[in-house]
Amino acid sequence: MAGPAPDGQRRRHALTVATSRRAAVLGHPIAHSLSPVLHAAAYRALGLTGWRYTAEDVTEDGLVAFLAGLDGAWAGLSLTMPLKRAVLPLLDHVEPLAEVVGAVNTVLVQPERGGHILVGANTDVHGLAAALREGLAGRVPATAAVLGGGATAASALAALAELGVTDAVVYVRSLGRSGALVRAAHRMGVAPQFRGFDRAHAEVPAADVVVSTLPPHGADALAASVVGPAGGVLLDVAYEPRPTALGEAWREAGGTVVAGERMLLHQAAEQVRLMTGRVAPLAAMAAALDEALAAR
Repeated sequence: MAGPAPDGQRRRHALTVATSRRAAVLGHPIAHSLSPVLHAAAYRALGLTGWRYTAEDVTEDGLVAFLAGLDGAWAGLSLTMPLKRAVLPLLDHVEPLAEVVGAVNTVLVQPERGGHILVGANTDVHGLAAALREGLAGRVPATAAVLGGGATAASALAALAELGVTDAVVYVRSLGRSGALVRAAHRMGVAPQFRGFDRAHAEVPAADVVVSTLPPHGADALAASVVGPAGGVLLDVAYEPRPTALGEAWREAGGTVVAGERMLLHQAAEQVRLMTGRVAPLAAMAAALDEALAAR
């Protein structure tokens, strides 16, 4: 018969069960978000029975009031666009990577002097890099293309730099509206080329790595261009419909496709680690994500 648990173990168990903490994903609209599925699965696997994670419909105009209402029970927030940039001036501290990229998708509520401070972080870069590594399987890419010019595109440039590509080609619909991404690239010390989206049809299929940061169906028109042999890796961050038109065409052309939910999974796992201080249970989170997507 096993003896009583050591005092330290009993204290840790009591803290795990009894501590009441909150976290949430903010955005507008937000009902479609799978973040609650991922974080709830992590809490169950980690035994954090006092923790809960919700989806909160918050517009850019409502962000200030929501942040002002946070208290010490909150562990952190996940943010979707357009809040990833809007939150920057509202934070007490922004971690270097998020500051360089110019986008915060994670807010940590940290105790300080009897109150709390808000710290901005970026786990999208981690999620993108981890997902791409799955597809690359040890290969080192020489060329890369990014579709889109928003905050996720900035994170994609940072992720590609981690993989060794600092001169990716970025395809945007409006070169005149790419200023924020150009400035983010300059802060990162990378030197991407910016081209109009009309050139993507002829050039993208030849890239070693392609990251589409476009919204659902945003890359559908490009799918018809992927007709020749494609030997590279595609990560389409849009994960609905499954598969996306671009992903299906890329696979049929012989390329490797990393589904967008893998990026979602890995960025959420890093958020779990930052908010709870525990190593995220990746397998449990992946299983819950697959089940939720299959049910849609």
